Amino acid sequence: MSASPVFPFIRGLGDIIDGYAAVLCDLWGVLHDGRHAFPEALAALRRARAAGRLVVLLTNVPRPGRLIVDDFRRFGIPADICDGVITSGDVSRSLLRQSGAHAVLHIGKARNLSLFEGIDVALVDDAAAEIIVCTSLADEEHETPALYRDRLERLAARGLTLFCANPDRVAQRGSGFVYCAGALADLYAELGGTVVISGKPNPPIYDAAMTELARLAGRPLARSEVLAIGDGLPTDIAGAVRNGFDALMVTSGIHAGDFGAPDRPDPQRLTDRLAADDLTIRAAISHLRW
Repeated sequence: MSASPVFPFIRGLGDIIDGYAAVLCDLWGVLHDGRHAFPEALAALRRARAAGRLVVLLTNVPRPGRLIVDDFRRFGIPADICDGVITSGDVSRSLLRQSGAHAVLHIGKARNLSLFEGIDVALVDDAAAEIIVCTSLADEEHETPALYRDRLERLAARGLTLFCANPDRVAQRGSGFVYCAGALADLYAELGGTVVISGKPNPPIYDAAMTELARLAGRPLARSEVLAIGDGLPTDIAGAVRNGFDALMVTSGIHAGDFGAPDRPDPQRLTDRLAADDLTIRAAISHLRW
């Protein structure tokens, strides 16, 4: 028997912003689709800031947050929509330092090498590696995780730990999707390898976000004062729920095809999916807008 919807589908962020001091907002699927920014979403975050709310972008991008401004320009996103950025890359850098490893095998695109800047590691080949850091597929436009199976099986057999710097399994790219590092991490775990996840839905990235919000606010914030916005059930929504935040789900992102027409999602289908995944949300919205 289907559960009845227990959350509202809201018209805009302004409908529920009262009572929250801050917003943690995802990027990919909420603010842009990998090619173009969403103007209404950008306007919503500006309005939230104008209304006195802190806005920190929380993303599984595997690069340092200080470099994400470059991505903003590429997608036509102005820097004034937020007060700060926390990335999975930031957390990965901290975990990498703590690991004490020196010889690192990087699996991913060259543009993600900024993850290692300023850290005392050497990037080596498979044979010399002490650990693996996966930021993406090398060619996400054309590759699938299956192409990596044999290589990952050999690495897992050696007992190497894989640090996953982007837990997303797939990401929206225009009207389609591409595989992300999380898909390779899943395969590595399936093959018996040890995986360390740095970003959403795991606690370290949320702890880093709360530290940044306290710095910005000049006081510690309770998690009940923070609204998390995202489109991914296994990352954004599961992360919010498991780490003590209310969640606003954007249904037009990665799950756009799961709940009916993107502009008119079916509340019952979303309710059933949330129940199946043991998740709850504060509200849902088709596209982020004010």
